[in-house]
Amino acid sequence: MTDARQQLIDYIRSDAVFHGDFTLTSGKKASYYVDLRRVSLDHRVAPLIGQVMVDLIADIPEVDAVGGLTMGADPIAAAVLHQGAARGLSYDAFVVRKEPKDHGRGRQVEGPDLAGKRVIVLEDTSTTGGSPLQAIAALEKVGAEIAAVAVVVDRATEAKARIESAGYPYYSAIGLEDLGLAP
Repeated sequence: MTDARQQLIDYIRSDAVFHGDFTLTSGKKASYYVDLRRVSLDHRVAPLIGQVMVDLIADIPEVDAVGGLTMGADPIAAAVLHQGAARGLSYDAFVVRKEPKDHGRGRQVEGPDLAGKRVIVLEDTSTTGGSPLQAIAALEKVGAEIAAVAVVVDRATEAKARIESAGYPYYSAIGLEDLGLAP
């Protein structure tokens, strides 16, 4: 395990895991909640997320850009863009809106032109896989090629199976066991 990964796990454990009764986006109930925005927008932790995610996707060939559904993926994409640049890599970033804008150019995918580009769809915490799949649908409409889905924290639910059954490779950096949350 890299030092950056262990530091990231430690920050998530101490600052982003909450215990109690929670309702997830899926509508399911949970006894804990991983609020990655508590750390993904922290100046100490964002670089660690970038390092860990760049390591996670390093072996995926010819990746042009990274991003995903706003809001969870936005700070992850920015961290990957910056840490990738620090390593001499040229990952661009993009943002996928939940709906196309109703003004201006009416775009749903913001950032560089992704037609014909290989992209990785990012997510902060994945439970159902719904957000990455929603992002993928919008990206495919603009002609992007989906290389993979990569998440920071996988909740060990149906996300991986749903994404892989849709035909996309799924990568995760941290699992519940890493956070001491495994059932």
